[in-house]
Amino acid sequence: MINLVIDQRRKDLGGFEVGRVLPYAKRRMVGPFVFFDHMGPVDMPAGISRKVDVRPHPHIGLSTVTYLFAGEIMHRDSVGSEAPIHPGEVNWMTAGKGITHSERFERAHAQGDHLHGIQAWIALPKEHEETEPGFSHHEGAGLPTWREAGLSGRLIAGSAWGLQAEVNTFSPLFYAHIELAPGARLSMPENYVERALYVASGSVEHEGRRYETGQMLVLERGAAMFSAPLDLGAPTTLMALGGEPVGERFLYWNFVSSSQERLEQAKADWRAGRMKLPDLDHDEFIPLPEEPPKPVPNPVS
Repeated sequence: MINLVIDQRRKDLGGFEVGRVLPYAKRRMVGPFVFFDHMGPVDMPAGISRKVDVRPHPHIGLSTVTYLFAGEIMHRDSVGSEAPIHPGEVNWMTAGKGITHSERFERAHAQGDHLHGIQAWIALPKEHEETEPGFSHHEGAGLPTWREAGLSGRLIAGSAWGLQAEVNTFSPLFYAHIELAPGARLSMPENYVERALYVASGSVEHEGRRYETGQMLVLERGAAMFSAPLDLGAPTTLMALGGEPVGERFLYWNFVSSSQERLEQAKADWRAGRMKLPDLDHDEFIPLPEEPPKPVPNPVS
C-alpha cells in the first residue's frame, strides 16, 4: 500500500532548476534519507555561465550521494578529493564533523552537456554524526547489477534483492536505480521499516493507479509490486530507497544534526571562516544565507 505521494517542487539553484522531493512538510525523512533532489534533465550549452557551478560550501552530520543518469559533474573537497562522476557511478561523501566541497560543470562549460541525476543526503546515526569526514567513488563491480524479465537494476548503496553494494554505510539502508521495460514488474524489498519509490522518468502502476515522473511514493510496510504501463514507448526509470529510521533531525541550509545547538555551532564556524575550503578549489565560497529577522514582541502597555 502507498501511504503518501510526494510531488517534486521546482527549485531554482541560480542557473538551473531541480525537483525538490525531501524534506517535505508531511514527510521529513524516509529511513535515513533526509534530502532528495532530482537534477534535470537539462541541456547545458557550451560556454554556459559559471553561475551554474555549485561553489564550495559546507556540510555536517550526513553523507551526500550523487548519482547520474547522464552528464558529468566534477567534485572537489576539503579532504583532498578530486573526482568526476559519470552515469552509473556514485560519489559518496561523508561529512561527519565537517567537510566542504564544490560541484562544477566543467564539461558543460567546455563543450556542452546533458545533465540528469539525483542527489540524496543520508543522515548519520547519532553515534556517527561527528565521525571523520571522507570521500569515496564507486563504479563497476562495486555497484552490483541484476536483470530479470524486462527489469535491469543497479544497487547504489546498502543491501537488497540479495545483493550488497561496496559503499560503507552507517545504518541499514538500500538505494537502487531500476529500469523497467513496458509491462515489466518490480517487487520492493520488505525487510526495511521505511521505503519509497521515486519515478525519475516514465510511469508506474500500483493497484490500478498510475503514477508519473516527479512523484515519490512512500510505502506502508509489507509487499509492494509495481509495473511499467504497456503503453509506454520507453523504459521507466525509478529510484528505490529506504532503511531504518535514525531519529529526528534538524536541518539548516547544508547542515543536518540531531542537535539544534550543533547547527548553531556549524553556522558560526562557517560564518567565521573556521571550516577549511577544498584543497583544489579554495578561491571562492557560498556565504551563509541571511536569516530573516526575528519578530520583536509588542511592548506591554
